[in-house]
Amino acid sequence: MNLKDLTDLPLHDETGKPVSLADFIGKRTLIFTFPRADTPGCTTQACGFRDAFPKIEDVGAVVLGLSNDAPAALAKWKQKKNLPYMLLSDPDHRVLERLGAWGERSMMGRKFMGTVRSHFIFDAAGELIISEVKISPADSVAKGTEALLRI
Repeated sequence: MNLKDLTDLPLHDETGKPVSLADFIGKRTLIFTFPRADTPGCTTQACGFRDAFPKIEDVGAVVLGLSNDAPAALAKWKQKKNLPYMLLSDPDHRVLERLGAWGERSMMGRKFMGTVRSHFIFDAAGELIISEVKISPADSVAKGTEALLRI
């Protein structure tokens, strides 16, 4: 899969501005997916990438957060947690589905469809080189950051 393969699917950043994933070709890009803004596990994952962001930025890489949350919820969370990277809204979960980050989840015995916590790393040519689906927040940060720094 290439970032170009995802350009026909509409995404918006936390301000509501349309974003094309093709715009990130030319840089190593990590997209982390999270179930819901401002929940404990998602905050652990997002703040972990926030704290690692200076090292990631130093190697010329990009971090993007992706969920099916509305832009307004993403904007509020971004400001509250001082997240330095773009958060993307995929309300129809079409990009999430293509990435394999949309599936059955369960909470308190109830099963439902939702965003599966994951991360995906694309090389500078836009090719998917690492995919970690159903990963814990801490492992996503550790493995994702380490991979970006070594490739």
